[in-house]
Amino acid sequence: MGTLEGRTAVVTGGGTRGIGRATAARLVAEGAHVFITGRREAELKEAVETIGPSVTAVPGDITDPADLDRLYEAVSARGRGLDVLFANAATASFATLEQVTVEELDRVFAVNVKGTLLTVQKALPLLNDGASVILNASTAADRGAPAFGVYAASKAAVRSFARTWANELTGRGIRVNAISPGPIDTSGVTELVGEENAAAYKAQMGSELPIGRVGDPEEAAAAVAFLASRDSAFVLGANLYVDGGANQI
Repeated sequence: MGTLEGRTAVVTGGGTRGIGRATAARLVAEGAHVFITGRREAELKEAVETIGPSVTAVPGDITDPADLDRLYEAVSARGRGLDVLFANAATASFATLEQVTVEELDRVFAVNVKGTLLTVQKALPLLNDGASVILNASTAADRGAPAFGVYAASKAAVRSFARTWANELTGRGIRVNAISPGPIDTSGVTELVGEENAAAYKAQMGSELPIGRVGDPEEAAAAVAFLASRDSAFVLGANLYVDGGANQI
């Protein structure tokens, strides 16, 4: 029996070939029924076909309150409330201080900050007492990488949310924690740097990590599964680094 047998989970950004899909697969393997959402319907369909019948896809945009309402209506219809929420969906871009535009600032903060807040806020009526909420932060919030300032600032906000919401929801026994992945081999990285640059970029990033390589999505998913389960019952408001030692050594 898995650690999440009979539980209901939501993973945003669950269709893309990366942490979201790997987490959905891991939570299913632990016994949960998982609702995934994202803007790309083809990728959501592919995720369902890959993972199996314990996944339900609800297309939507986390920055659109109406789309989130549709997602949670589907969860509510299952009749078991919500036990695990992984607020994973995010976006990124490279731009130095000189290059940042208002449009790019608004886009990144709309997804990473507003979208994360709405995702959790609208889940509150469905969250069962004792539920686990996991936010996807980033090591970028700590490292000051050039040209990553807007993304890093948005993820620093997410980390701050985890602390505040952990305090606010303890009365219901709801635990809020965050993970901070380092460089992970995902399709999002390829989209960010371009397919022609992806292999070299990942190799360079991996060579800079103490562990000597970039991470796999399944390794980040394992951290989420831990925080989702009762194995982490005494973990609250924490930020679990999944970064190959980048921020530790």
